[in-house]
Formats: sequence, C-alpha cells, structure tokens
Amino acid sequence: MNYQSGFGNEFATEAIAGVLPVGQNSPQRVAHGLYAEQLSGTAFTAPRHANRRSWLYRIRPAAVHEPFQPLAHATLHNRFDEAPATPNQLRWNPWPLAGTPTDFVDGLLTLAGNGGAAEQAGIGIHVYTANRSMRGRYFYNADAELLIVPQLGRLRLATELGVLEVEPLEIAVIPRGVRFRVELRDAAARGYVCENFGALLRLPELGPIGSNGLANARDFLTPHAAYEDVEGAFELIVKFQGTLWSAKIGHSPLDVVAWHGNYAPYKYDLRRFNTVGSISFDHPDPSIFTVLTSPSAVAGTANVDFAIFPPRWLVAQHTFRPPWFHRNIASEFMGLIAGVYDAKAEGFLPGGASLHNCMTGHGPDAATFEKASNADLSKPDVIDGTMAFMFETAKVIRPTRQALEAPQLQSDYQQCWQGLEKHYRRP
Repeated sequence: MNYQSGFGNEFATEAIAGVLPVGQNSPQRVAHGLYAEQLSGTAFTAPRHANRRSWLYRIRPAAVHEPFQPLAHATLHNRFDEAPATPNQLRWNPWPLAGTPTDFVDGLLTLAGNGGAAEQAGIGIHVYTANRSMRGRYFYNADAELLIVPQLGRLRLATELGVLEVEPLEIAVIPRGVRFRVELRDAAARGYVCENFGALLRLPELGPIGSNGLANARDFLTPHAAYEDVEGAFELIVKFQGTLWSAKIGHSPLDVVAWHGNYAPYKYDLRRFNTVGSISFDHPDPSIFTVLTSPSAVAGTANVDFAIFPPRWLVAQHTFRPPWFHRNIASEFMGLIAGVYDAKAEGFLPGGASLHNCMTGHGPDAATFEKASNADLSKPDVIDGTMAFMFETAKVIRPTRQALEAPQLQSDYQQCWQGLEKHYRRP
C-alpha cells in the first residue's frame, strides 16, 4: 500500500486523475459531479504553521444522513469524576479478549482520564478488544483526536481520506471528525486508545539535541485517496460531548475521491524511533523518549505526551541504569505492547497497564533494584524485544469506577516495593 510521508505536510492526492481543482478550492462545479467540502481541525485564524485543514472532494456532503439518536454504550464514556481519584499505585492485568462478537466500537472500555471535550483539554484513556470487523458501521469522534496503539492483532483503518494498515509496534492517529471503519486482519485484536481533547499532537521540539533524533517527520505516513461508492442501510456513530449518537445513513461516508491539505490520519512505526540516551552517567528524564506531544497553554507543559521505551543499549557508568525512583508533578499511565519493561521484574504484562498519579512514588521493584545495584557496569546492558509506552499529562488522571472495580486490577501491586530493605548504616 502506498503512503505519503512527512508530518503535517500539505498533501494532494486523488483516486481519479483530474479531480483536484487547479488554482482554487471550491469551483462552481467540481469534476465528475463531486461536492467540495472543507474539514477544519483548527480555528480558521490559527497561525499558518499551526493551521490544519483539508479540502475533500466527495460523492455526497457529510451532512447527508438521518438525525442522530442517543446510543447507549456499556463501557465507553468520559465520566472521570464518578470515583475519587486515588494516590495509590495502580496496575492492571491484560483485559481478556472478547468472547461474544465484538467490533472496535463495541469493545472500547474507559479506564481513566481528565478534562473533557467541553473544556477542550485533557485526555481519555481506553482499551479495546475486538474479534470482528465493523460491518455496516462507521465512526467518528467529535470530541478528540484518537491515538490508537495496537497491542495484539493487525487493523485496517478505512478512513475518509484513505486506508491505514497498522500492526502492533505501530500507531495510528485519526483526527477529530474524520470518519472511519476498523477491520480486523487477525482473529482478535487488543490495544490502547488515547483521546486527546487538547491541542493537536505534534512532534516535540529537539532543543539541544539538534536537528536529528527521536521520531523523524519523514517516517510518518499519510494515506493516498481511496473511496467507496456503496449504497445500503448503514449506521453512522459519533462520539459527541462524552456520549455516543447513532444515525442511519444510506451510503458509505468514505466517499472522498480526492483531497488536499494537512489535516489527515497518519501512522508511525515505533521501531523507527531514534532513541537518545546517556553515554556517561545517570538515566535521562523520560521526556527524552517523547514521540508526540499535545502542548498546553503553559510553555513546556504538555496536555499529553506520548513516550515510548523501545529496545536500546544502557551504557552509563557509575550509575543506576534503570529508571530511578521518582515522584512527578505529572501523572503517568503506562502500557506494555511487547516483552518485559526493564524497571519491573514481573507483574507488568503485555496488554496490561499501570497508573502513577501526581506525586505518587514509584520506580523499580525490589528485584530490579537489587539486580541493577550489583550489575557489572563495565559491560553494556542490551534491552531487546520490548516496547512500553506512556501517556504523561500535567493533570491528575482519574480512574473510572469500572477500572477500579475490574478483576484485572492487581490488589497486591504495592508488594513489589515491600522487599526494598533498609541498607542505611549510621556513620
């Protein structure tokens, strides 16, 4: 499948040659009887470097559907105030795969979050499990852009602007308002979703690192135009102000024949991340592992950072190589895509998650501490076959009631630190 590379680029792509108008965006008549429609992801007057919009040339305008009606969903919501936020360290086992026929939308379950669509700030954190493709259903999120992190099973994301094929160790971002359908390429799928209610995700600044390192813009891939000209009895689902709505629609809404602009879905292969680390002493701050960031109104403070902990070499001398014990002003939600996380000896499993909120102490467990404290630092420590990630945010992450009452919540998580012995001897 062909993609266009580059982050935030102005793209022009057409599934039928000659559809894109020359010299203007909305001519009196679009080629082949198509409709012109602008999709704006930022305010019209946003600065040029930050402005995101695309022009779509489609078979029918997005307005063509029947009225929306409320749609109940058992586990997806943005009620982040239904249970008291806790300072306790929390960790969950992987969610079991769906047993009954379940598609991507039905299989979404909300774990935690903060803020919301009304204030246009904060995040929602969800997991998904699915065992079938979306059939005759299409979905879009009017509240947030979606960062999808597959952990098990390949996905085919058919969107208005083209198709993304993603697998574990890749991510996909679906912009706010873009309609799509999720098809499974394997028997089952599981993963994580971050709803970003705030500023659009972008690449972090590199500062003293210079012009190279971390995620490279050219490795982000956007699809070419692809469209469906299909009529039938379909369902269009929207998430709006924290709840779902459903409308009947008589055609596929993925009917964009051509488009140009810089507001589009994209994918990124996490294995292409250029990891930067210390080659002298001390373990660097986790910000050095940031792939994407959604900035807040406070300079240097993120609405959410998406960071990863990929395969890498640890070579720092005279130092404690794993992540150190720490307490943060920020709050951290972690997931494990594959392998073993180097700061935990056991208990943190692929498909699982952990939450360490603002100023909650955390760090390596007792077994990892003892191993690292006695390691031979004359040799490098090669960390391979792993991929963990973190959603880090300046706001407290509030777990939902269903997450706190889930059987996957590990009641004994705190025990991993109880073996840390007192080594202090009074001089």
